[in-house]
Amino acid sequence: MNAERLIELYERVADAPDAVKRLRRFVLDLAVRGKLTELNSSDECAANLLQTVQKEKERLIASGEAKSQKQLKPISDALFELPDSWAWSQLGVITSYIQRGKSPKYASSNGKPVISQKCVQWGGLDLDAAKRITEESLETYEVIRFLRQGDLLWNSTGTGTIGRVIRIDTPAEKLVCDSHVTVLRCAIVDSEYIRIWLRSDHVYRHIEGSATGSTNQVELTAQYANNLAVPLPPLAEQHRIVAKVDELMALCDRLEATHNTCEATRDRLTTATLARLTASEIDEQALQSHARFALNTLPALTARPRNVDALRHAIVNFAVRGRLASEENLEGKAIDALRAISSNAEDVISKPRDFFSASDCNPLEPPFEIPSHWTWARFPEIGLFGRGKSKHRPRNDSALFLDGIHPMIQTGDVARSKGLIKTYSYKYNDFGLSQSAKWPKGTLCITIAANIADSGILSFDACFPDSVVGFVLAPEAGHPKYFEYFLRTAKASLLDFAPATAQKNINLKILRSVLIPYPPPPEQTRIVAKVDELMALCDRLEARLQQADDKRARLLEALLAEALAPAADEQTAA
Repeated sequence: MNAERLIELYERVADAPDAVKRLRRFVLDLAVRGKLTELNSSDECAANLLQTVQKEKERLIASGEAKSQKQLKPISDALFELPDSWAWSQLGVITSYIQRGKSPKYASSNGKPVISQKCVQWGGLDLDAAKRITEESLETYEVIRFLRQGDLLWNSTGTGTIGRVIRIDTPAEKLVCDSHVTVLRCAIVDSEYIRIWLRSDHVYRHIEGSATGSTNQVELTAQYANNLAVPLPPLAEQHRIVAKVDELMALCDRLEATHNTCEATRDRLTTATLARLTASEIDEQALQSHARFALNTLPALTARPRNVDALRHAIVNFAVRGRLASEENLEGKAIDALRAISSNAEDVISKPRDFFSASDCNPLEPPFEIPSHWTWARFPEIGLFGRGKSKHRPRNDSALFLDGIHPMIQTGDVARSKGLIKTYSYKYNDFGLSQSAKWPKGTLCITIAANIADSGILSFDACFPDSVVGFVLAPEAGHPKYFEYFLRTAKASLLDFAPATAQKNINLKILRSVLIPYPPPPEQTRIVAKVDELMALCDRLEARLQQADDKRARLLEALLAEALAPAADEQTAA
């Protein structure tokens, strides 16, 4: 085993995705193979332990403390080779009680708690999630069903919860489980060692192949639990393995805590550094100082793919504040361009019922300073602005879509567009189009329900429902992409206007009053070109960081495989 090499190179792979999680799995794998602790020739072998277990079970059955063992299937194939003093056994052999709970008659409020699969968490037992059982119902339970010290609780159902296993200590009086949890009561063997085995990848892979039921509700049957194979060490070695695993898992906890602290510190530094660059009130000297600091620390600020998003946000913030590509007086004043926009611009679609004009807007205080040749504008001042339309009910009526030819987008298409909408959810037929409205290619779409304030520009003519607002920029008003970039910076503040309801939404009254920093149209084009150039750099940086993550992940996997491979070779040679 080359565990020493893994330790030697761990610093190089510590930043791999889920590095500590994989290390935990590695520890469990070594434990159940007999490669984590030193073998002791004086230990009583597992074969003798199994005989002792059988005698103890016979005693418990005679006293009514255990039930007769069910007929088990023979173990067909061992998963891996074991040390000579170990033996393959089955859960049904080494447990005095193995049974799923039963569904009780629940109390409306008071009563004893009943453990469900939601109560069984990797961090321990969570009785806050428990329902309650009536005292009358508890009287119908056999005494053997009440949980005891050292019992294992193993989730037997539920996507995402199946396979969780915990050991219960000092259970409350008459504590029981429902039918979604299997109770394992070990006879003589160390229940914590059995929990280590049930947490290992070997069992998880087996569960994935053996659990019965639909994809929404898989379950482990009692037959599966009884017949599950277990690599059984001598009892003394079980205790040593448990102690060693506890020690190494505590080390993993410390590694994980340190890693999380470093990552949180890095994220705070990134946020604070980039926030200084986009602060509302900052003079030119301070801006230059903050910019130098940001450039000097850029490698640290962008060490993870997720950090690049903060950099993208800072770039766009710079752009809409006139700090990226602003050249005063080259194209005149923005206010002149704004006034020149025709108040009777051609309607490229029929004005929706909720169309608003600039006269509807209330005055607001500008949120930050902009260059002197810029001005502030609102959506209704610079183009056609209104909600989508989908009048027919129900909206999923197949009559609207049969043989459809007119693309129809939804909020999800906008949310995943990354600024340019290339997908659509459905196609309306002519009847569907008649109860909606088609917006032209180049329309800026803004979501006002579900995914709040996401934005994207149509790359094709399309319809959309009233959960999406469309904005068609007047031809002489500038570049649509500039306004999409602005919306990315304003999204967080737009969300602040959303009502605190279960289904948040932003109405047109809010959107029409939003102040937009408005540069002269030619300058908008330069800003968009510069932002596009920097976004392409961010894409390449993110790709390199992802490649580095992938490389670390592959190295970690190789080291883990190398650490185990020699052990397998030794067993084969033996």
